[in-house]
Order: sequence, then C-alpha cells, then structure tokens
Amino acid sequence: MPDLVLKPQSPLGGVEPPCPGIDFVEVTDRDIVSIAMPIGSKETAHKAIMDAYQIEPPPVGWWGKSPIDNACFLGTAPEQHFIVFDRSKVPAVERITHKLGDTVYVTDQSDSWVMLRIGGPKCRSALERVCSLDLDPRAFPVGKVARTVMEHLGTIIMSEENDYFLLLSARSSADSFCKAIQRSFENIL
Repeated sequence: MPDLVLKPQSPLGGVEPPCPGIDFVEVTDRDIVSIAMPIGSKETAHKAIMDAYQIEPPPVGWWGKSPIDNACFLGTAPEQHFIVFDRSKVPAVERITHKLGDTVYVTDQSDSWVMLRIGGPKCRSALERVCSLDLDPRAFPVGKVARTVMEHLGTIIMSEENDYFLLLSARSSADSFCKAIQRSFENIL
C-alpha cells in the first residue's frame, strides 16, 4: 500500500495584494469555533470563559482579545460568539471543550470560512465600495464586528486596528469574495 500524505489546502491557496502598498493576506493559521450558551446558563458560561480565557464575553457587535491562545471572541449574536484563535495540533473543538467543558455548545467552523486580513490607508475607501456598513472610524471603531453582505456574499467584518480589518466569508465562495475585494482596491487606485 502506498504511503499517502494528505496536505491541507487553504480556501484560496494564498493571495496576492491587488496593488502595491496594500496589506492583503489570506489567514490560514487560525481556527474558528462557534459557541452558544444554553438557555438559562449565561452566568455559568460567562464564568467559565472568564476563568479559562481571562476575558468577559463581548456584547453583540464587539470583539475582545484574550491573552490565552491569542483568542478573539466575536460577539456575533445574543449568547453566541465566534472564537478565532491560533491553530495547534490539538483539534479546535477539543481545545475549547477542554477549557469550557459543557457550559457552552461548540461547533468547529474552521474549514467553513475564508479569512482575509486587509489594511492600509485606502482600505476603508475600498471596502466602502462593496460594504453597506458605515466604516467611518467614528461609526465602526477598532473593536467593532458585524455580520453584513459584501458583493451579495455573507461576511463578518472585524475592525482589528485603524485601517486594518479581518474579513470572514463562506469558503464555498472564497474565490468570488476575494476577487470582489481585490477589484474594489484596484478601482480606487
């Protein structure tokens, strides 16, 4: 029997910045887990998260970063969060359930999303062409996260720092999503 070695492939296989001076990378070294708090156990789940990650779960529309596992908690819906954290050899769900036990419902989302980190001085202008949200720093400051649509594709947008964003979209349409964002950058330069 031949020795077969399977190698994981990222949704895009890497990307090139659409133009010089733009930070535009596919993020492939992070896992994503969705957690939902069982009805009536919000306090128990919050305490478990505080104990394990030293962070209060952020409200809907905001994200917070834990000093543990470089984990970012994204407030995506009432009593639901995405946790985006550094990948390791231990499966994503196992890492979260080891820390939080049965205080939350857990679903691995890692292979379901493409993640793009984009940034630079023209970043907001490019995103405003494809995103209906008001991305002005006063309306969408660092720490905000939102579900929206970009070029008819469901997207989660996270303001990481001034003029830097993490974008998540469905893996099944990763190529179309990436091309839409790249075209938007090309059209503003």
